[in-house]
Amino acid sequence: MSQPTADQLNALSYRVRGLCMEVHRELGPGLLESAYEEALAYELTHAGLAFQRQREAPLLYKGIKLDCGYRLDFVIEDQLILELKAVSEILPIHKAQVLTYLKLERRSLGLLINFNVPILKDGIHRVVAGDVFKHDRPTRTDLGHLAVLLCASVSLWFKK
Repeated sequence: MSQPTADQLNALSYRVRGLCMEVHRELGPGLLESAYEEALAYELTHAGLAFQRQREAPLLYKGIKLDCGYRLDFVIEDQLILELKAVSEILPIHKAQVLTYLKLERRSLGLLINFNVPILKDGIHRVVAGDVFKHDRPTRTDLGHLAVLLCASVSLWFKK
């Protein structure tokens, strides 16, 4: 299996986010996660996207597969992991859960979607792992380092 590019993942992610927004527009917040899962499966099917639902994700430990009960809500086009929530707020543990799934599955992009929000864009969280999106992360250039040093030394210039 070849690794998809950042552009391919971004395009797929954009499409899936649109489908999630459609589900949220129709159902609104306040339902159980399972209701959103069913509706999203319907939308994914009608959009012609291949997906797996509630897929087991075993943990590989010293060459042995351990069934630890990890289940991925959706794996879309065998590239994008989608974790659904219907909670009052997203906690760091929810993002850590998606990151764990990305590592177990050797995938680069996951979406954590909390449907229990008034505006869905506030409930969409992108989680990345690996090097595919490395160029998206800000890096400090030599000029940036110089600017930081200059700013840090300004206070020394005015000391008596």
